[in-house]
Amino acid sequence: MTDRGATSFPPRAFDPVALVDARRRTSSTISVCLPARNEGATVGAQVAIIREALVESVPLVDEIVVVDDHSTDDTAAVAAAAGARVVDASQVLPDHGQGHGKGEALWKSLHESTGDLVVWVDADIVDFDPGFVVGLLGPLLTDANIDFVKGHYHRPEADGVGGGRVTELCARPLLAQFFPDLATIAQPLAGEYAGRRSLLEHLPFVVGYGVDVALLIDAAAAVGIDHVAQADLGTRHHRNRTLAELGPQALAVSQTILTRAGVAPPGPAILRRPGLEPVTLAVHERPPLSSLDRT
Repeated sequence: MTDRGATSFPPRAFDPVALVDARRRTSSTISVCLPARNEGATVGAQVAIIREALVESVPLVDEIVVVDDHSTDDTAAVAAAAGARVVDASQVLPDHGQGHGKGEALWKSLHESTGDLVVWVDADIVDFDPGFVVGLLGPLLTDANIDFVKGHYHRPEADGVGGGRVTELCARPLLAQFFPDLATIAQPLAGEYAGRRSLLEHLPFVVGYGVDVALLIDAAAAVGIDHVAQADLGTRHHRNRTLAELGPQALAVSQTILTRAGVAPPGPAILRRPGLEPVTLAVHERPPLSSLDRT
């Protein structure tokens, strides 16, 4: 464990069979959730791999939930055929918004899932490894002091090393200035992480791209960095986005970090770029589930 940093776990640190015993000792139930929008090409394989490896072969996971975020392809059908319970994002908590966005899909997956421990993985991963789920669950099942686990991995398609362009040029410099305790988090924008429902239901969820870093900041603020861990998940293959696509993501991430630091500029931000349509973004959040009347 590094000074004032999150506890770190190496690749393949946990055996899934041993984790089944740990799960039984702690009487923990486990949900794996995948937010998905137009991921018909990959989500079916991911669900099938999780089901075969961690539900049927090794009884570690209790449920697989895919939240279909307004897809226009066959994401829902493919995920259901592979064995997931598919939830239509537009039909969950409609009084709190039917809009698009990863954060909203995550929030709704937390509402719809039932596990004491919740694991989130993105639905666009190629050559998915069930070790992702095992690596994220291991710290939670073997250490009662760990409440939130962030994944990190090698990305062969990314420029440079580590977290990628938005992480290294936007997120990490801002975190270093405003949240230095999070400096040891290898990939603060990673979409693979897990936590205890007892913590997660007390956190707000940023609707858009800022959700990954917001949950990290909020979890660390709620329980302390000593209760946050990170796990090396090995190698992750997924599509590499262009700079034009990354601009709005970087804007959302910077807005979120600055908002959490209490220094966000007033009103929505407008990203203006030569030859491209302006993009207007504002930080919108869904409230902690614990604050809702769920009767």
